[in-house]
Amino acid sequence: MTAAPPPLALAPAMADALARWLDGERATRDRSDHTIAAYQADLLAFLSFLGGYHGGPALPARMGDLTQSDMRAFAASERARGLSARSLARRLSAVRSFLRWLADREGFDVSRALSSRGPRYRRSLPRPLAVDQARAVLDLAAVTHETPWVAARDVAVLTLLYGCGLRISEALSLNGRDWPMGESLLIHGKGGRERQVPVLPVARAAIASYLRIAPFDLGADDPLFRGVRGKRLSAGAVEKGMAGLRHALGLPPTATPHALRHSFATHLLAAGGDLRTIQELLGHASLSTTQVYTAVDDARLLEVHQAAHPRG
Repeated sequence: MTAAPPPLALAPAMADALARWLDGERATRDRSDHTIAAYQADLLAFLSFLGGYHGGPALPARMGDLTQSDMRAFAASERARGLSARSLARRLSAVRSFLRWLADREGFDVSRALSSRGPRYRRSLPRPLAVDQARAVLDLAAVTHETPWVAARDVAVLTLLYGCGLRISEALSLNGRDWPMGESLLIHGKGGRERQVPVLPVARAAIASYLRIAPFDLGADDPLFRGVRGKRLSAGAVEKGMAGLRHALGLPPTATPHALRHSFATHLLAAGGDLRTIQELLGHASLSTTQVYTAVDDARLLEVHQAAHPRG
């Protein structure tokens, strides 16, 4: 990607407006810190572009003069720097939200700018593991590491991802106070959203087996899953372990820890689970995010059909 030009300094009024919009997104829409940082980068890129394009710092009162041509020029500039269609679509979405908010407060019309369409992109489908592949990963993890407690830990973490549909960050953020677990577990997910996740007996058993032989005391504030030096287990360590497992099993590069969460959703849907329930279990804010798994299920059925009925 081509480097972006150095940003122009924001005018104080625009810097204040941007800060207030971000504060509102964080407070009223419960956006995560990661999302707020992404929004800030998106708007700084846009406002910097406008400064260079129009030869002076962007001002709130002038945002009503934006046209479809301005938006298209910004999009063309971002694509020329190598930004993907998907990333550009997200960036333009943040810009539109900010412009609507600013228009409401400044009392101008931004319909000309908002009439510009964003780029079309095809959302890639999740790549889950097949049921036998997921089982093979867990079975191999149990015997791969030479240190028994580390092997038991890896099985426990991967079982939570596949058996409960947790994100890797959610599993690794668990502490001693979360144990022992009952039939459900309160998870703090993206954007501060909370959800109750059923915990399968096999998952509780895997965690219990790990804790029985782990060489650390477990206080309420201690991490449930630890690395070999006693600190909280990192996502990188889990990803590295999964890379070794998929290499040994001949699985594709898409067989990542997050693929186990995809597998949880896909296998649950194939077993008759309804989308609303799966949405709640995964902690998705929108049902449209969960609906992508129906396309995965349809694609898998098509693959089976084509394999069973090859065209001569």
